[in-house]
Amino acid sequence: MAEKSLVEILGTGATRLASAAAAPSAGLFIPDSLLISAGLTTPTTATAEGHIVAIVKLLKTNLTQTAYDLDNDNSVYLSDGFPGFTTRGTTQYRIDQIVFNLAKVDSESTLDPTKY
Repeated sequence: MAEKSLVEILGTGATRLASAAAAPSAGLFIPDSLLISAGLTTPTTATAEGHIVAIVKLLKTNLTQTAYDLDNDNSVYLSDGFPGFTTRGTTQYRIDQIVFNLAKVDSESTLDPTKY
C-alpha cells in the first residue's frame, strides 16, 4: 500500500510548497527550516506522515505541561505516552505515544476547536 499524501491526511487543498516558493495568501505555512530542526532531514522528499511527525515534535517542544500550568490562557499541551511494541506480520514495531491534552471549561461533551 502506498504512503498517504498530504491531501489524504489533511484534506483537499493541502499542499507542500517548494523551498522559496511564495506562500498562498491564506493558510498555514511551516518553513522547511522548522521541519528540519524537528528532525525531518529532507522535507522535499519526506512522506506526509514524516511531515506530521515533525509538526507534532514542534508542538511538543512548545506546548509543554509546564507552560500550561503557568498560564491559565493555555489550554493544550502534549506529553509523552507509554512506549510499547507490536508485531505486524512477522515484523516487530516500536510504538511511540505522544498524548494531546485538551483542556476547556466543562460545559459540553463535544470536541470543538473554537473552544481552545
